[in-house]
Amino acid sequence: MTAPTIGSVMTSAPLTVSEDDPLERARALMIRHHIHHVPVMRGNQVTGMLTDRDLHLISYLANDLLREADLVAGDACVPNPYTVPPDASLEDVLRDMGERRIGSALVVEKGRLVGIFTAHDACTQFARMLSAVSVFA
Repeated sequence: MTAPTIGSVMTSAPLTVSEDDPLERARALMIRHHIHHVPVMRGNQVTGMLTDRDLHLISYLANDLLREADLVAGDACVPNPYTVPPDASLEDVLRDMGERRIGSALVVEKGRLVGIFTAHDACTQFARMLSAVSVFA
């Protein structure tokens, strides 16, 4: 059995924030939709990845000199996030995510964001594969 492509298991049309969006907007979006990763965009281009861990760290470090309310998504995101094309194999993406110790991959086609694949998606896919295997056991 060959591994599916990332395009066949990704979450299509992920929620995003603009580089100029206040961190509070990003936090509210993540809470409302129960997500942990939000691509940061400049127009149609991905410029970074903002995670719930990034937001927790900013909150922890915020003080009189670094006011969280003054920061925007572009200030707190990780630049140059891990991206893959839709035809990348799930196996390769999972291996890369494990080796890099990252929780998501952005799926980009012709320079445009088309999806996201997260650790949550990986668990869901793994459970499906285990179910398929257990049918034959």
